[in-house]
Amino acid sequence: MQAWEFGRAVRRWRDRVAPEAVGLPGGQRRRAAGLRREELAGLAGISADYLTRLEQGRATAPSAQVVESLARALRLADAERDLLYQLAGHAAPGRDVVPSRVTPSVQRLLDRLANTPVVVYDATWTVLLANAPYNALMGDTTTWHGIERNALWRNLLGPTGRVVHTPQEQADHEARLVADLRLTASRYPVDRALRRLVEELTERSARFAELWNADAPAPPPDPSKRKVVDHSGVGRITLDCDTLVVTMDDVRITVYTAEPGTEDAERLALAVVLGTQRLGVETADPASTLPR
Repeated sequence: MQAWEFGRAVRRWRDRVAPEAVGLPGGQRRRAAGLRREELAGLAGISADYLTRLEQGRATAPSAQVVESLARALRLADAERDLLYQLAGHAAPGRDVVPSRVTPSVQRLLDRLANTPVVVYDATWTVLLANAPYNALMGDTTTWHGIERNALWRNLLGPTGRVVHTPQEQADHEARLVADLRLTASRYPVDRALRRLVEELTERSARFAELWNADAPAPPPDPSKRKVVDHSGVGRITLDCDTLVVTMDDVRITVYTAEPGTEDAERLALAVVLGTQRLGVETADPASTLPR
């Protein structure tokens, strides 16, 4: 396929997406029929300049991750998403590959939780999508690249996060993540990216290797589902943490909430406001790029 065919398809689909459909303000003074170029770039996590070059056919061979992010931002149906992969020179992911698709129905669910911290993971516990309240609460996920977006890597090898665990809670959490990854590996035995993830974690983390090769069962699910988040702006917040598994799509949606009228709810609201304002200043130029 010629590069311009990919760009023309992106431009055509961009023109048909109403701003209101993706949570952006509309208005009568807009010249673009649908999304502005910088709006789509921001939603997809790529720079506006790179999107311009893609649409004009001056950039070729976008990565599969960029294609998936554009398909997600454009709210493409499955057939259109597969076509976009083909136009980019990629095979659409098959059933033997860990899905990275946030379907329109899941996206509509996320839209209804726009003011609640929500993060979406694939079956390897790699972040697919995090909304603005989650980034405000937990830290900006757009700065995480490659394996940094994986929750196992972050818990075993990455910097200390904002969730407060006792040593035993941390050990149990790690064991549950590794046990779940083993189940994922059994469902997708030929997924090369999953195999590379396991190899890298095994090589770099003795704790992962120990858990991966252990015969002992994983600890039972955390009965409390409560998380304490240490936020630099408002202090510690105790939140309910619920993870919903979308079985057919094999994605995990983690939602953080506080009981209305409590001090924790007030602190959560303040943390979201403070964090969103800070991130808004830092990302005023939508030139952030996805890991290639």
